[in-house]
Amino acid sequence: MKEKKEKVFGFERNVFFTGLTSFFTDTSTKMVYSVMPLFLLSIGASKTLISLIEGIAESTASLVKALSGYWSDKIGKNKPFMIIGYGVTALITPLYSFVGKPVEVLFYRFFERIGKGVRAAPRDSLISGSVTKKDAGKNFGFHKAMDNSGAILGPLAAFLLLYFLPNGDTIMSYKIIFLIATIPAILGVITIAVFIKEKKADKNNIAPKLSIKNLPKRYFFFLVIIFVFTLGNFSDALLLVKTTETGIDRVYIPFIYMIFNIVSVLLALPIGKLSDKIGRERLIIPGFLIFALTFFMFGKFNSITIFIALFAMYGLYSALVDGSQKAMISDIVSKELRGTGYGIYHAVLGITLLPASLIAGLLYDKVSSNAPFYFGSATALMATALMVVFALTNKVSRKKKI
Repeated sequence: MKEKKEKVFGFERNVFFTGLTSFFTDTSTKMVYSVMPLFLLSIGASKTLISLIEGIAESTASLVKALSGYWSDKIGKNKPFMIIGYGVTALITPLYSFVGKPVEVLFYRFFERIGKGVRAAPRDSLISGSVTKKDAGKNFGFHKAMDNSGAILGPLAAFLLLYFLPNGDTIMSYKIIFLIATIPAILGVITIAVFIKEKKADKNNIAPKLSIKNLPKRYFFFLVIIFVFTLGNFSDALLLVKTTETGIDRVYIPFIYMIFNIVSVLLALPIGKLSDKIGRERLIIPGFLIFALTFFMFGKFNSITIFIALFAMYGLYSALVDGSQKAMISDIVSKELRGTGYGIYHAVLGITLLPASLIAGLLYDKVSSNAPFYFGSATALMATALMVVFALTNKVSRKKKI
């Protein structure tokens, strides 16, 4: 007899509570992230150093993403990795309040990103394993919407705190924000521990060993596209730094960043459903093009009015691409190797962010504040061309099967 899946608001139980966990955690991390560039500038960091801190933190922890994905496939469990990963974020967040030097931020960011590395692939594998291919886009769209809902609330909370705290735009205000951000991070860990129920693993479906040969060639072609695109998709920290140069009061920077997340939240679920109907490639390609145009205009202009519109466009790109990419992997990779597939995918993203951040930071400091955005626009156009080839070859292979 087929087991009836428990639904919460129309979504499978684990998908819903994984989304809720991401909502709490992203509320916390985006409270921190939306003011971290300002905090680093206030304690003497250069633009190159700010970019490098993000790149090193992501890249050095990225190998963990591949290992945790493989290991979750090996033991047939995802929940333990999620508890550890989200738990590390909850432990690290309040420690930012005791930082006095940029190098200390790097140290804590490194370990916080290890936590993300531990949880990312098993989380995506849990979602993928809870749904069918026919509605993978919808469910990853829901997760993206929940994730970005937290990314709205986090910067909004940071903005309100900066606005109403008597100290205003000061180091002390940033440290208070870091402490308050710990609360939703802890709620995220509790949500996993209490509400996510993982089925006992079927030993017949557990991957016996990591073998690259078991992953399809299309998967690796897709990773090449991700690498090319990510090489110009540097940390959002530089977007926030660039926005400060328009002359806007720094108190409003988290609020401006929130615009990006609002657009992404509103569109993530309907776009996810659309990807189930028309295919992932048809959304990723225009998403890359919108990114290319957005970054070109960030380089071309220096107006807060235009930047507000560009952050909205950036949110549209995110809604089109992020969930569709994860759903694409669910389409390509077999069920027993999805943790490994997501792990390598996240590792490529993380590893590429180091050269991306280094290039962007050096271009910003040594050439001009516009240069990294032109570079990002160019790599996005290259990735678009590769994605068109990917879509055409996929179409040809389908015809051959018929």
